[in-house]
Amino acid sequence: MRRNSHLAVIIGFALSAILFVAGGLLLWGSTYTHNMVHNQLAAQQIYFPPKAAFAHPRAGSEITPSMIPSVSQYAGQQLVTGQQAQSYADNFIAVHIANMTGGKTYAQLSSQALAHPADAKLAAQVNTVFKGETLRAILLNAFGWWKVSQITFIASLIAFGLGGLTLIASLFGLTLGRHPEITHEALPAEGPKSPTA
Repeated sequence: MRRNSHLAVIIGFALSAILFVAGGLLLWGSTYTHNMVHNQLAAQQIYFPPKAAFAHPRAGSEITPSMIPSVSQYAGQQLVTGQQAQSYADNFIAVHIANMTGGKTYAQLSSQALAHPADAKLAAQVNTVFKGETLRAILLNAFGWWKVSQITFIASLIAFGLGGLTLIASLFGLTLGRHPEITHEALPAEGPKSPTA
């Protein structure tokens, strides 16, 4: 029984060590990814429109009413986080592209341009939409990796927590295993005592 207890304690310590190592690697991965996204976005020098631009939103202008609840919170800020990248891509660039094209996709416009190669205005629009959609894709890719960094950070906390619990349980098991076993000695059976003279 004691041998099984010692084996469980050893397994517990090993599992705890594995969880701590996994937590450390996950934390490193999270930090690396977060810093990479931040540095790459910062290098692009993209800024949200200033606060004054959001004072008078108007459909068809640079700032539309739909941008107030989503984009205005970042007014004047440099785009350096995944959350900002997602907002800029989906709530700023996408809105301008939709307004410019009447809701048509790049693929639809490209097909029209191929059917009308002499239409310079349509060709310019296709070129602009392509650039806009490319920037959107880059920003949404950054947002995706930013999300990965958040998930791996949470996973690292879980690994550290489970490692700590496993370590405590193993120490508790080790403490219990050190208690001396209580043994019951068999006493010889005594018969009836003979009367003394």
